[in-house]
Amino acid sequence: MTVPAVLLLLGALTAVGAPRLLARADWPDREPVVALWAWQCVVAAVLLCCALSMTLSAAAAWQAVRGHVFAPAPRAVVDAYALGSTGPWAGAIAVALACAGLWSGAMLLREVARAGARSRARRAELLLRAPLLPGEEPAAGRLVVLEGERPDAWWLSGATPQLVVTTAALRRLKGRQLDALLAHEQGHAQARHHWLLHSSSALATGFPQVPVFAAFRDEMHRLVELAADDMASRRFGRQTTALALVGLNEDRGVFGPSPTPQAHVPQRVHRLLTPPDRLPPARRLRLTAAAALVPVIPVLVTLVPGLRALG
Repeated sequence: MTVPAVLLLLGALTAVGAPRLLARADWPDREPVVALWAWQCVVAAVLLCCALSMTLSAAAAWQAVRGHVFAPAPRAVVDAYALGSTGPWAGAIAVALACAGLWSGAMLLREVARAGARSRARRAELLLRAPLLPGEEPAAGRLVVLEGERPDAWWLSGATPQLVVTTAALRRLKGRQLDALLAHEQGHAQARHHWLLHSSSALATGFPQVPVFAAFRDEMHRLVELAADDMASRRFGRQTTALALVGLNEDRGVFGPSPTPQAHVPQRVHRLLTPPDRLPPARRLRLTAAAALVPVIPVLVTLVPGLRALG
């Protein structure tokens, strides 16, 4: 079996097996930051398998590509990959994978453009509802209070990020509860969670038939909230953060008999009130290192024939 085929098989096995292993594990909810890293490594490994397989398939199909890919390599290394025996399917696979890569990039650009349009619309609405005072300049980190009957708070990213909170939230949340809510939103901004959400949504939208990308999107939406909850609770306490979540969401139906399917707020409140034990630092380090090795495997598979030829 040629290296491009092995890489595609490895990518398929990673896409099928890794999400199942993460779903069965008992530590992602205990260590959401490590789980976020693990999911990113899994998706990176799948994409890397496709990219390396595309490169080697293109090198097998077209001499011009082969000359660029293996330009500095000795003849023995080129012969080790047996590029001339891959058959007529190499060019078709290379073109298909290249088209998939271009489609992924287009989906990401579309997602970023849509997010930018939503952000500009919200900023325009914000300026309309809370205009700047004469002589006042937009400032990063500026807290904006809006009149509103619904308790809410959100972070507007961009060149001048702003934290927005409604008057209903100010009335309902008192003291440290409001501080915990603001710390939660600031946690999203500091960790750049919006980029994870954009990337996962782009892959899931562009390839709806690939389960790993849909699972990646769903887990990103869930895990970033858990990570932000932990950041807030470390500063203001778990009970205070849980009460802030309840106060902010109790009028939205998420605690009713039929909550919305994507509402993770009850689970988040339960997790804050009955916190699971964190993993020991040594195990967190081992999990982080093991996740980092997942994208390295496709690279090693790609290099094995060349290293054998040199050895």
